[in-house]
Amino acid sequence: MAAGTVAAREGGEDAFRQLFRFYRRWEGSDLTGVIDFSKPAGQQVLWDEENILIRAETVSDQDACRAGLKPVNLWKAYGLANYPGFIFIPDPFLPGCQRHWVKQGLKQYTQKPNVCNLDMHMSSKETADLWGKSQQQLRNKSSSKREPKSLLEKLRWVTLGYHYNWNTKKYSADHCTPFPSDLAFLSKQVAKACGFPGFQAEAGILNYYHFDSSLGIHVDESELDHSQPLLSFSFGQPSIFLLGGLKRDEAPMAMFIHSGDMMVMSGFSRLLYHAVPRVLPNPEGKPLPSCLELPLPADLPADSVIEPCSQNDWQVCARYLQGSRINMTIRQVLAEGQNFPTESGTEYKLDVSSKGSYHEENSDFKRHKLDTDI
Repeated sequence: MAAGTVAAREGGEDAFRQLFRFYRRWEGSDLTGVIDFSKPAGQQVLWDEENILIRAETVSDQDACRAGLKPVNLWKAYGLANYPGFIFIPDPFLPGCQRHWVKQGLKQYTQKPNVCNLDMHMSSKETADLWGKSQQQLRNKSSSKREPKSLLEKLRWVTLGYHYNWNTKKYSADHCTPFPSDLAFLSKQVAKACGFPGFQAEAGILNYYHFDSSLGIHVDESELDHSQPLLSFSFGQPSIFLLGGLKRDEAPMAMFIHSGDMMVMSGFSRLLYHAVPRVLPNPEGKPLPSCLELPLPADLPADSVIEPCSQNDWQVCARYLQGSRINMTIRQVLAEGQNFPTESGTEYKLDVSSKGSYHEENSDFKRHKLDTDI
C-alpha cells in the first residue's frame, strides 16, 4: 500500500506524523513514493546538468582529494522540485575514504572533551575512551540480542565545537571545544562546492542509529546564522529520510540515504521539518555496503586529512556498522562578527530528567530518553 493512501486514511495527526508512522513500520516491500538518488527517476528529481547546484571550479582537485573526495566535476548532484536550496550528492568519496570518517566517528570524536549522551548517567572517568572500553566486546560480538551492549552501542549522540544544549535548545560561548580539523576541512570543501565559500564548521551533532531507532520530526533552528547551510554526511546502513515543509501539515518527501551520501540544506530548505523514521538493512544482502569494502587509493596527497584505517580498527568499525548508521551534521552557528546574546552565557549542565535528543525507538514510538537503561 502506498504511503499516500495511508496518509489519506488516517486522521487526528498532522501529515508529517502520519507518514513518519507509516515509514517507521515500513518493511521496504513497496518502493512507491521513495526517491532513490542512486537511480533517480521522476519529475520531482532535478539533475544538476548545468552545474547550477555545485560549482566544480571552486574546489581544486587536490583539495578534494585531501578531504577524501572525488574531483567535484565527477560528483552527481540533485535537487527537488519545490525545495530550493536542497542538494543531494550521492557518495562523492574516493574508494576506501569512508572508512576514515567511520573510524573518526567511533574512535576519535567520541573522546573527551566532546560531549555525549552517556555523560548524563555516567562519570567522566566511565565515559573516557569509549572506543577502548568497547572494542574487544564488539570484536567478539555474536548475533544474540541478549548479549550486553557495549558503550559504543549505547551511544546516541556526540556534540562537537559549540556544544548543543538539549535542555535549553541553545548554543553558548562558554561551552565550546576545538572542532576537529579534518571534519572542518571536509565540510569546507563541500560547502564551497555548493556555493558557500565563507562557511565555517563551528558545531557538529553526530547521531548514532541502530535498526530499532529513528530521529524524530524537527527543525534545526538553534543556530544564530541561518544564511549558511546545514551539511549532512551519512555512513553505514541505509535509511529513509523525510523532508517536509515549513509546517508539519505539509506531507514530506521520502528518500533513501545510502552510505557516503551527503545532503545540503540551505536557503528555503534550511528551516524545513525533517526526520529519519527508519534504518534499513543493506539492500545488497551483505552485512555492509560494498562502498565500505574498498581499499584506499595509493596516491593520496601527503597532506591528506585521510588516515589509513588499520585492520584491527576496521574490524571493530565493521562489526558496529552491521546494525548501525552514523550521521554527522555540521553547522555554522554565528555569522561573521556575530556574538552570542548575553543571556545565553549560562552554565552548561546536562539535566538527567530531560528528554534531550530527538531520537525515538521501538515500534510504539516512545521518545528515546538518552539511555536510561544503562
